[in-house]
Amino acid sequence: MTTQVIVLNGGSSSGKSGIARCLQAVLPQPWLTLGTDTLVDAMPAALRASDTGIEFAPDGEVTVGPEFRTLEAAWIEGIAAMAREGARIIVDEVFLGGPASQKRWQEALHDVQVLWVGVHCDAAVAAGRELARGDRPIGMATSQADLVHRDVSYDLQVDTTHTESLDCARIIAARAG
Repeated sequence: MTTQVIVLNGGSSSGKSGIARCLQAVLPQPWLTLGTDTLVDAMPAALRASDTGIEFAPDGEVTVGPEFRTLEAAWIEGIAAMAREGARIIVDEVFLGGPASQKRWQEALHDVQVLWVGVHCDAAVAAGRELARGDRPIGMATSQADLVHRDVSYDLQVDTTHTESLDCARIIAARAG
């Protein structure tokens, strides 16, 4: 069975989005990239700063509420439905809940061939990228660097600390078949 979905899980500023763009360039068929940022950006502004939606603390901590979870569940099911209909999808994700986050995806994608990829980056390097980006609360990259990988199972892991996105994408593409 051919890989239908590639899930890239890593902390903020770990390099997932760059890898996703490179994957789209090196994989032979067209792949869509959808990420947790896509979901957050699609939410009403009122839910992007609400204890029922998603909140970003000044120190970078992220908390999510019940409205976020409801929308997230629908979003995950929608991506799974697209994959079942033949779309190839790269998911750019941050498993803040570790294995519970992964389980939500596993349940939705149970009948789809998935390649689970851990995207690691040294916390200090990710923090430097975060500072250069200027679009994230300072501290988010450091707080998520290890947290998102705890007890999560992967088929493959890459580290962008010293490896370029294109090289990581080539390793992932070779495994995706």
